[in-house]
Amino acid sequence: MIMKGQKINDRYQIIKSIGEGGMANVYLAYDTILDRDVAVKVLRGDLSNDEKFVRRFQREALNASSLSHPNIVEVYDVGDDNGQYFIVMEYIEGKNLKDLLKKRGKLTTSEVVDIMSQIADGLSVAHDSYIIHRDIKPQNIMILENGLVKITDFGIAMAMNATQLTQTNSVMGSVHYLPPEQASGKGSTLKSDIYSMGILMYELLTGKLPYRGDNAVEIALKHLKEPLPSIRDELPDLPQSVENIILKSAAKNPKNRYNDAREMYEDLKTCLDESRLNEPRYEYQYPELDSDNKKFTKQVEKAISVENDDEEQIEVKKVSDSELKKENKILVILAAIFVGLIVIVAAFMLFLPSVLNSEDITIPEVSGKEVSAVVKELQDMGFEVADKTVDISDDKVPEGKVVKTNPPSGAKRTEGTVVTIYVSTGDAKYEIEDYTGKNYLEVKGALEAHNILVYVEKKDVKDPEDYDDGEIIEQDIEPGSKLGARDSITLYIPNVAAKYPDFTDGSYTVEDVQKFCEKYNISLEIKHEENSSYDEGTILKQSRPEGYTITNGTVFMITVASAPEETEEVVDDDCNGLC
Repeated sequence: MIMKGQKINDRYQIIKSIGEGGMANVYLAYDTILDRDVAVKVLRGDLSNDEKFVRRFQREALNASSLSHPNIVEVYDVGDDNGQYFIVMEYIEGKNLKDLLKKRGKLTTSEVVDIMSQIADGLSVAHDSYIIHRDIKPQNIMILENGLVKITDFGIAMAMNATQLTQTNSVMGSVHYLPPEQASGKGSTLKSDIYSMGILMYELLTGKLPYRGDNAVEIALKHLKEPLPSIRDELPDLPQSVENIILKSAAKNPKNRYNDAREMYEDLKTCLDESRLNEPRYEYQYPELDSDNKKFTKQVEKAISVENDDEEQIEVKKVSDSELKKENKILVILAAIFVGLIVIVAAFMLFLPSVLNSEDITIPEVSGKEVSAVVKELQDMGFEVADKTVDISDDKVPEGKVVKTNPPSGAKRTEGTVVTIYVSTGDAKYEIEDYTGKNYLEVKGALEAHNILVYVEKKDVKDPEDYDDGEIIEQDIEPGSKLGARDSITLYIPNVAAKYPDFTDGSYTVEDVQKFCEKYNISLEIKHEENSSYDEGTILKQSRPEGYTITNGTVFMITVASAPEETEEVVDDDCNGLC
């Protein structure tokens, strides 16, 4: 159990729990080296004991850390701390799409197109590197208050792929978005992510999942054999161009889908243009249910029985011998032998680390002991002790006694490891000053040197331009109060994020918008639309509304009026222009 104040890898200090899942628990933590808040995802204990899973998780999470895009949650670090495998990510102050759907029911068409465009834009970077997410679902899409979308869980999604249908808690959340090729065991491609995005887009627009059932197997079968329910039944006024994107992305046959996220992104960018709203309905070029899917569907329907007593466990039973052909009996026997060998190898790999680590020494519990006694105990066990001790304020350990060591008590280390001892200076109270007007980074560093927990929160202010970035405007502890070790204080800084103006009010030129985008590091895309009702160069539309918070690196689009093309008058020379 990870507690508040505990440090992961002697670097990431836990502030609070912010989420629990079937695979991992997520904590808000403070990076004591780079001075920033981070999200630390710690793998569940039973998964941490699966060596194959852990290796794959680490490898794929490290691959994901190479992705850099405003719509992808950045992965900072991957490692383990005394058998606790963790991944450190960018901390996002927002909610996931699942929470948003619970609150709103369903979203508007323009909102959905904007959200899906951001998801497709982020995934296009991953697809360019042939990194497949494999678990696109609302729970893995974060949305900030300013509307910026962030895709998360690349590492865990890919690590879980091999055993996805055998998981108990996670499968019901993922199977609703499961591509038919994954359900039939064919493996994933870039187009697998496209299918999940199509199902997600359907859900965001209607507030409903297209395929539902009592258990994971029933839902998987529906993905395999049932056509996508008509979204027009739910939303009769939905533009045909938007429905076409769902039809193309959620096609059962991958040949009928977009090739990758970038192709889908380009389609999303223009789907709300007037010229496309009533385009022809998308027709599939290839059969939707191929012969392999039909065979697999019949086999699964015959072979699977679901034991749902605890509403979690899903079990696949083999077909009776009388229903198997002779050659299939041989395959079953060979498969059983193969599975048996895997079990033996897995058991060997599971116990091998404990055998190899048998010479590791456990660092003893030292809290409250005399320094000299701890030094002797550590040296007698074969450890080396650092020349200098570190002073630390502590409200529980008397002054002069040992508080902890680094590496911590309970950790296993080899003989000769250098151990640093932390000595209590007692419950030294620190007087809090009036910090308003000061930079929060300086104050935070000074307070944390006294072992005080410092939380920083942004607060909306009436005139953001009146404040410096990072200036403290408020604090929750009165000046003159005294705080001891592990007491906390919250510092409030102004939310000075810049906002988009209304470029369509007639006072802005295209050049003004270009300068604005250069200033805030925004990618500008300009569309031209023939319109005789406005002067050429008039800005007609903008992709982000007035008041929308600016985020560096995003794409901003404007539509500019252009003069209609003039048609030449044809003159009959024989009439000299008079007839």
